[in-house]
Amino acid sequence: MIVYGVLVGFLAVAGGVLLCVFPGQRARLAAAWRGFAVMGGAPVSRFSRRLGGALLARPAHAVGAVLLVAAPTLLVFGLRGPAIFDFGDEERMTERQIAILLEGEQLVPPPPLPPAVFTTREVEQVRPDIAHASRNWRLLDAEFTQRLLVVFKLMEERHGYRMALIEGYRSPERQARLFEQGSHVTQARANMSYHQHGLAADLAFFRDGKVVISERDPWAMRGYELYGEIAEQVGLTWGGRWKMRDLGHVELRRKGVLGRATGAPEPAPGSTSDPASD
Repeated sequence: MIVYGVLVGFLAVAGGVLLCVFPGQRARLAAAWRGFAVMGGAPVSRFSRRLGGALLARPAHAVGAVLLVAAPTLLVFGLRGPAIFDFGDEERMTERQIAILLEGEQLVPPPPLPPAVFTTREVEQVRPDIAHASRNWRLLDAEFTQRLLVVFKLMEERHGYRMALIEGYRSPERQARLFEQGSHVTQARANMSYHQHGLAADLAFFRDGKVVISERDPWAMRGYELYGEIAEQVGLTWGGRWKMRDLGHVELRRKGVLGRATGAPEPAPGSTSDPASD
């Protein structure tokens, strides 16, 4: 509709400019339209041929007419900023809403899930090493933790998905072991993953007392899409956009972090942890 509106406006301006530049064509245009009402389109066709001949006979006028028609359009496109389309999606968060959530009440990590839910056949088929992963919230960066908890909160309140942390902080030694298993597991060497800096986490869903991680589950796949949208809204990078997709992964990127050797981070005081995963 926008394109059609611009086209109609362009033709209207072009017609007005041509009539101003060639005043002798006004009477012919009026006669042509009167003839069109009586005899059909033949008079209009003759008028078009006459107008074309007039433009060829006066090339300077023709060039001036083109410039007058094109100048406003070129000026608009030259001065316009980035296009912004508001589709009225009420679920789309504004920057102010995000800031209020992040700066307001300090959210608290949920109670730890029983270790047994991470050792089921379904989970082990997808992540066979996940039983040894850390799910200690205290080892995660404080800012990253708050952003992640906002994702947890919105996923449950908006869409009814309960999230589960399946891995947070990852030691350099564990990262090296995973790297040795091949690129299908990870492409990041030790200290080259945000997990080593407490700035990354892998999440899944918790439904009917079970961790749901399979990408073959349509309900879970829809959840990953919603999770990715909300994570990006709160400023996190979602692994679902990568060439080698990692749908459950999110990270908070910071300059100068990757490649820096790290030890185990000091637990944040007053935070909830998973004793079985310390």
